[in-house]
Amino acid sequence: MTRIRIQSGSHSLQASLADSPTARRLAEILPLRGKANTWGDEIYFSIPIESELEKSASDQLPAGSLAFWPPGNAFCIIWGPTPASHADEPRFASPVNLLGSIYGDLSPLALIRDGDELTIDLA
Repeated sequence: MTRIRIQSGSHSLQASLADSPTARRLAEILPLRGKANTWGDEIYFSIPIESELEKSASDQLPAGSLAFWPPGNAFCIIWGPTPASHADEPRFASPVNLLGSIYGDLSPLALIRDGDELTIDLA
């Protein structure tokens, strides 16, 4: 299991990557930096990889999931409802590839704003 750290300002989150082609591609290019975009309870930013949808792609993943959105080459973190959600479910705009999941407290994600810098690195 590959462990990563996601940092924004004084907030640090621990996560593990899935065993998938897209997650392995992500691990190969770490560390990464990006400026947060928010869409409801989702943070995303473009990263320098490309990937087709994997067989397991879905537009619904559990809170705390890390994902790759192929149309925008975007790294995504979801922890609650977005404008695409029905009720309180975490839902992406369209199917994504699961990259991994955050373990522990997800509450710091709500403090990250548009334009905040995020760093993703191996833990």
